[in-house]
Amino acid sequence: MELIVLGGGPAYTNRPGASGAAYLVRHGGKSILLDLGQGSFPALASRIEPSTLRAVLVSHLHPDHFIDLVSLRHYLRFEFRPPRRVRVLGPAGLGDRIDALHAEPGFSAASLDIERLTPGALRLGSFRVTAGLVTHTDESYAFRVATSADRPGLVYSGDCGRAADLLPLVRPGDTLLSEISFGAGPVPKGAQHLDGPAVGGLAAEAGAGRVLLTHIQMGYDQEAALAAVRARFNGPVDFVAPGLTSEV
Repeated sequence: MELIVLGGGPAYTNRPGASGAAYLVRHGGKSILLDLGQGSFPALASRIEPSTLRAVLVSHLHPDHFIDLVSLRHYLRFEFRPPRRVRVLGPAGLGDRIDALHAEPGFSAASLDIERLTPGALRLGSFRVTAGLVTHTDESYAFRVATSADRPGLVYSGDCGRAADLLPLVRPGDTLLSEISFGAGPVPKGAQHLDGPAVGGLAAEAGAGRVLLTHIQMGYDQEAALAAVRARFNGPVDFVAPGLTSEV
């Protein structure tokens, strides 16, 4: 299974090229996408034919995780005759949010087959996906993606305010792709995000094989964040960047 980072930026940043969250997972010539945040559609379209996506999974309804579904919708609607369609799974109200941007009921349904996510397991072709609720918005999800029951998988935190919410998803040896919005910490009171000590403690307790860090806020030092994770977790730890390709 291959992970391709299309974007991993937060809601705003001064880091050039840091588009919104978007993580492409490929196996056997098939692809699924975890989130599609602002500015990430061009990176998707440069990697694969977007209409061939098995599905897009949206973690929660913040624009830096879903807003480029508008670009995907336009592409599917106007680039092909007849228009093509892509399956999208996300929290309740996703379609309504997109429609409201254009004050056009049915806007998203023109090319996106949007379905309500629920906690639990689902199959997307060869991908075994488990969705779990996490603390962030009223309905936010993390995902575990694997291709077999006996091989390590990828756990994507989405945005998460409580590391313990991710424990049921992470199996020994898994790659943990985790947000670390507030770097070495601490997380400001009321901000539902993670910092280095929380991520490192989670990875150690769960027996993760390695940690990939993403979604760091503007103004927070990456080296300090890495050190905070490594203080609690002895395995490999790195930040992702757009264009990173990694075997899982």
